[in-house]
Amino acid sequence: MLNILKMLAGRSAFRALSALAFCAVLLTGCAGGVTNVSAFPAAAQVRPETIYVYAFESTPDQVKLDGGLLQKVKTQFDGASTTKKQADDALEVREQVADEIVKQLQSMGLHAVRADSPAPTDRNVLIVQGSFETIDAGNRRRRMLVGLGAGKSQVGTSVQVVYQPAGEMPRLVQSFDAKADSGKAPGVVETAGIGAAAGHVGTSAAAGVGLHAMSETKHAGVSADAKRLADSVAKQVAQIGVGEGWMTPDRIKG
Repeated sequence: MLNILKMLAGRSAFRALSALAFCAVLLTGCAGGVTNVSAFPAAAQVRPETIYVYAFESTPDQVKLDGGLLQKVKTQFDGASTTKKQADDALEVREQVADEIVKQLQSMGLHAVRADSPAPTDRNVLIVQGSFETIDAGNRRRRMLVGLGAGKSQVGTSVQVVYQPAGEMPRLVQSFDAKADSGKAPGVVETAGIGAAAGHVGTSAAAGVGLHAMSETKHAGVSADAKRLADSVAKQVAQIGVGEGWMTPDRIKG
């Protein structure tokens, strides 16, 4: 009898761990990337000495704050107006994206710098600039409970890459759209269903809550979207270098 109980306990533990592992896999999916790429041939070979990255243009009215009731209450409790919060978020995202693009390009061995003033005209430089189209915090509560794209956060931009040869006029090399969002990971309700199928609703629900809290910290939200978007932009810029011969494919990360 004791052996049977031990066997059943072992099976229960295995099922619970299997549910946890499956949930963890589902929670890792995030969407995004580069689309609508348009290339414009330059008269001269694009071979920059430095890549100048400018903060993308944004306006507070582009920002959609978290639509959850708790977030609204928190904003009111902090005494911050909606307009100020939108302005703060717009500034934070534009700075984060520019800094991350520079960081990723530098990690690939490229001479990239942040820029706030016009690039020098006596050098061959590549300019990365753009504007935000979407900065949407979504609804954190819906992401955690429902998931599958409900309440997703997202950030979207249009990007232009310009080559400015020394002493000559700038030339548009490439334009593209880039976006990132929190993906379609299932919510707590869905992941609890996995446990229910295995006969462990309580264990699975608790696991789902824990995994979603971890996912919200690491993968979801505008800040995480901004990082993923910037990484996509940096890779696309590096691909221009591959096409022009001053960058090798093996140096492009991820």
